[in-house]
Amino acid sequence: MTRREFVKMLLSMSVVVDGSVNALFKMLYQSFTSRTEQETKTDTVIEEVKPVASTEPLLSFFVLSDLHVSIYDKNTPRKLRNALYQIQYFSHPVDALLLGGDLTDYGTELEYKSLQSILSSYKLPQLYANMGNHDYYNIWIDKSGAFNTASMPNGKTDAESRERFQKMFWYTKPYNDFDIKGYHFILMSQESYLQEMPEVGEGAWYSDAQMAWLEAKLKETTDGKPIFVLIHQPLPAIGQDGGSHRLIRANQFREILKPYPNVFVISGHTHQDFDNGSNHYTKETFHWFVNASVGLTRNPEPLTKSQGMYVQVYEDKVTVRGWEFANSTWIPEADWTIPLEKVK
Repeated sequence: MTRREFVKMLLSMSVVVDGSVNALFKMLYQSFTSRTEQETKTDTVIEEVKPVASTEPLLSFFVLSDLHVSIYDKNTPRKLRNALYQIQYFSHPVDALLLGGDLTDYGTELEYKSLQSILSSYKLPQLYANMGNHDYYNIWIDKSGAFNTASMPNGKTDAESRERFQKMFWYTKPYNDFDIKGYHFILMSQESYLQEMPEVGEGAWYSDAQMAWLEAKLKETTDGKPIFVLIHQPLPAIGQDGGSHRLIRANQFREILKPYPNVFVISGHTHQDFDNGSNHYTKETFHWFVNASVGLTRNPEPLTKSQGMYVQVYEDKVTVRGWEFANSTWIPEADWTIPLEKVK
């Protein structure tokens, strides 16, 4: 083999080896690149994380119904003072306090002064109220201060009763609405009593203006958040309008509320204890709760019992619980958790 032939052979072997090395390198590179791309794809996959509802309440408030503050009965002012003291120092948050009608026993000037004095004695959250039938009872009181049915209305008017209530709470009309922490509250009040409309008896009469106002106010909430509607007299059976001791225009009231599944209606008036076996929650197209009384519980032990309702709003539910002010404890019979409906 000549020198030239030997060199030619070496060069051909080099090409083969170089080609093999290049091929091996290319194979390893492609393998690495493929693996890196796969890892990159894996790293960029974003798992869908479902939001977890907050365990903290977004809103908390108390509802006290049927205070019946009276200058003739020392127990009702005493019970209210005890309730307000506990609310002031309550171990859970209290963003608002709602007073659900029958604030006084006879709606007199002296009783409103007594109520004002009691309320101003405590450091309370935002305070709102509506009227009950007893807040019109001044027409039964004669010049001597006696309860006199024979001489009713004793020179008094329903308009004066409304003005007295409105002056107390700085309202321009007996019904009112407000927002607390983004949640809408609507407070309905009966607008007439026996002096103006003898046919209403002890029922709650809402005018055309108030019913139209209710419908308009409900429409302001468009995000499905719960809406709280405070009334005094309870509703009659479904399909009926109410008479004495009931909400009179009940059919229209229910129809107005029908499009809003997360409405919570709270009434009072019955004075039934949470723990005496009576019904306090009814599910209709809305949620209806009947509050007990802070001033005059019906039975048992009316002189000592004093009850209220504590409501907390969460992202996905509303809880409603009864509180016994007489011994500062929760009432086991009054404990509801209502899931909120998702509104599209």
